[in-house]
Amino acid sequence: MESLIKSLPGVLRAAGNSPDAVEAAVLAVWLHATGEGIRPHAVPDKLEGTTLIVDVRDTVWQQQLSIMQSQLIYRINSTLGQSLVHRIELRVNPNALPPIVQKPEPREILDNEVPLDLWSAASEIEDKQLRQKFLQAAIGMLRRKED
Repeated sequence: MESLIKSLPGVLRAAGNSPDAVEAAVLAVWLHATGEGIRPHAVPDKLEGTTLIVDVRDTVWQQQLSIMQSQLIYRINSTLGQSLVHRIELRVNPNALPPIVQKPEPREILDNEVPLDLWSAASEIEDKQLRQKFLQAAIGMLRRKED
């Protein structure tokens, strides 16, 4: 993906900055510029002139990204090697985004699931939640080693 992103300035020059090529490049770079934390909450819709239209999950994300707008514009334009986006319009449209799937809470680890030496080490952890997380991580690692 990184090499594709780096090739976009050359692709745009070769395409003569055609509107379709510019829009495709801007939409692709948005995904690269925003990162994993923002992607589930904001998706680019289209480029209208020099305004990037982005659908966001709710008003909280609209406000947060509004604060970051100049930073995002800089990242997009820097990656593309030219100033193609001057403004980002953030529209609240939760239907444009996939639903957020909540991970189920991990169940509590039982005594008989844990090797004795691991349980002994974990018993030194006073915080019950931290101890459970430690045990879950350790058991997950042991299961991967077995497979």
